[in-house]
Amino acid sequence: MTQLMESGPEPDHCVLPSPSGASESFRPVVLDPARPADAAALAGLRDSSGVREVHDRIEDQVEELLRCLAPQDPFGSRSRSCAVAEVMGGQPDAYGRWVWYPWSSRLVHVLPKDEFRLVRTDRNRDKITREQQQVLLRRRVGIIGLSVGSSAALACAMEGVGGAFRLADFDRLGLSNLNRLRAGVHELGVEKSVLCARRMYELDPYLDIEVFRGGVTADTIGDFFGDGAGGDGLDLLVEECDTAWVKVAAREHARRRQVPVLMDTNDRGLLDIERFDLEPDRPLFHGRTSPLSADDVRNLDREATIRFLLTIVDEQRLSPAMTDALTRVGHSLSSWPQLASGVMLGAALITDTARRILLGEPLALHRPPRPRGRR
Repeated sequence: MTQLMESGPEPDHCVLPSPSGASESFRPVVLDPARPADAAALAGLRDSSGVREVHDRIEDQVEELLRCLAPQDPFGSRSRSCAVAEVMGGQPDAYGRWVWYPWSSRLVHVLPKDEFRLVRTDRNRDKITREQQQVLLRRRVGIIGLSVGSSAALACAMEGVGGAFRLADFDRLGLSNLNRLRAGVHELGVEKSVLCARRMYELDPYLDIEVFRGGVTADTIGDFFGDGAGGDGLDLLVEECDTAWVKVAAREHARRRQVPVLMDTNDRGLLDIERFDLEPDRPLFHGRTSPLSADDVRNLDREATIRFLLTIVDEQRLSPAMTDALTRVGHSLSSWPQLASGVMLGAALITDTARRILLGEPLALHRPPRPRGRR
């Protein structure tokens, strides 16, 4: 059979959060029924009020697994039911993992980690080979700013571009955010970082996600980049925040650690790429600004901040509507405009570019040849 995806050991998630903490939770509980402690926790959950819905489609998932491993003859000489039962050892409830999502009170039966990953990413092949998928799932991506960044995080998780993530945002979901964030009115007031982590874990409960609920500050930016000796540094940064200090400080840390930085401008598909991994002496923002430090921009007022933002995104490349809007923020506009279409386009551009960078592929875009007889 085809080799399954490689992965590290699964985290120990058998400790259940208290009911009072469920509304603030963002990490699911992954239970292995083969482990006595997890089996006991699972039995306790089933008998409690903490489970509103049990979703068990494990046989369908096993059938998909068999089709992924042997597309030409998934069941061999056996019937479908016999082949599926053989994989599960005749004990469906004891096979795989049970995942409890405290915020929705759902208990979901899924394949073990390696099998889950293989099936969930199988339709990526061979735009992404299985070998490349393993490489991507060993990478850690940091995302600062979870309005535009939320869609990028979800797209990366969906495509398997990264198996570990760090998310940072201090803000909470407001009604005006619903023009571009995938959330519901029942989630108003929830922290954006928590919302994003929940969506990602609902795609893949085996992800490793750290949440910086207070955003990135002078006290936490080192931890965000992984200053410890545990080998948990970022492989790529997506920066989508509005604070000038964070924009500069994040790039200072990224350049020092040779981490590439991506920033979608949410305007006409303009994506900013800084390859500090290839050019560790590259000037910040491509040298558009005079040499400056994070401290230099810490106390900029609103007007100075807008001028700074216009400079770093190359004002001449912005649409007239965006350029005009930035000058009216705080006067006739409450904030700069961001459309769902632009956010989703930016998420696609970021994910495609991040995948190429993490796989060491070229980024140069080649214009297709024009049909003959046309100019």
